[in-house]
Amino acid sequence: MSKVLDANNIRYSRRHEWAMLEDDVVTVGITDYAQKELETVSFIDMPAEDIEVNAGDETATVESQNDSLSVIAPMDGTVVEINRLLEDNPELINTDPYGDGWLFRLEVTDLSPWHDMLSAEEYEEYLD
Repeated sequence: MSKVLDANNIRYSRRHEWAMLEDDVVTVGITDYAQKELETVSFIDMPAEDIEVNAGDETATVESQNDSLSVIAPMDGTVVEINRLLEDNPELINTDPYGDGWLFRLEVTDLSPWHDMLSAEEYEEYLD
């Protein structure tokens, strides 16, 4: 699996979250780098659906036996879906962080923070 996904509709944060934009909905997860740092994910504290969040709000927490990672909302919006597959299979974050291991989806009300996020190339440079 690639360290990052490279596509026009995917951006990265310096806190190791990824965001994929489709129309006005952003799917959020943690990067391959982040899941490797956590090692085996054992629990995820998900946001409630239909709550409004602001860019920068702690929205989910991913926990392992060794550490935890607060996942920050990349943009303002409403949580419209959480990944229920992770309730019984949190390790999907380790095996497929860019696929079945996504965390939540936001219906975005302000896209401006999108432009401040890193492209795949910029994120790879940041990791190096």
